[in-house]
Amino acid sequence: MRAAILQMTSGIDPAANARTLTDAIDEATRGGAAMLFTPEMSGLIDRNRDRAAGAITAEDDDRVLASVRDAAARTGLWVHLGSLAVRRADGRLANRAFVVDGNGTIRARYDKLHLFDVDLPTGESWRESAAYAGGDAAVVVATPLGNLGLSICYDVRFPSLYQRLSDAGATLIAVPAAFTRPTGAAHWQVLLQARAIENASFVIAAAQTGRHEDGRETYGHSLAIGPWGEVLCDMGEQPGLALVDIDAENISEVRGRIPVTMHRRDIPPVRVVP
Repeated sequence: MRAAILQMTSGIDPAANARTLTDAIDEATRGGAAMLFTPEMSGLIDRNRDRAAGAITAEDDDRVLASVRDAAARTGLWVHLGSLAVRRADGRLANRAFVVDGNGTIRARYDKLHLFDVDLPTGESWRESAAYAGGDAAVVVATPLGNLGLSICYDVRFPSLYQRLSDAGATLIAVPAAFTRPTGAAHWQVLLQARAIENASFVIAAAQTGRHEDGRETYGHSLAIGPWGEVLCDMGEQPGLALVDIDAENISEVRGRIPVTMHRRDIPPVRVVP
């Protein structure tokens, strides 16, 4: 089966971002893809929280989500919408991924579990938890490409999540992201390859890239990685669409070679020896 990966530079106008997404759905359909993967915060990137607040709505009122659902229904393409900022019923925000099927129906939702609260050596400081609430569940959903485990960006640094996903049947893992340039250059590819190898699973990581309207810069290099850790696609730093073929038979072959998912054990308590 064929997957499409969208690498984009989301801006502060949700309507413009929605057009980029629906154009990508049309292009992916023409390319024979069964499913499109888009980056984290596909609908809006704006670090000015006062300005962004007016564009962030409840899920039912989100124009970007509605546009993607309409385009999916029109083309029959499944879409993993990497994430949108949505307002929860309690007034807090969620960084939420969606899986939309070829009828435009939302098959699954996932709220980012691990929030990005860091101070980088470059002077960049990020406090995602100041506005967003973390999720409370891991999610695996059946798709045309196989059982898909959902995660978002900073989650990639926490391998126990991915073990849970593969234990629950995931053979393909999505890691949509808006990685900063310094952390991307240092850690992006090696973390994604590690998650693929540890779980003998495909990894698809659609990423934001370039300089955004709000002034931030993201790393790009959207990747597709095979279950043996091989890089199937690296999109570099330019926005655009890539197509990659996913061969589900590789999963059983790799897990037959090194059956890591079968050999897992509950780790006993750590004995600390002074």
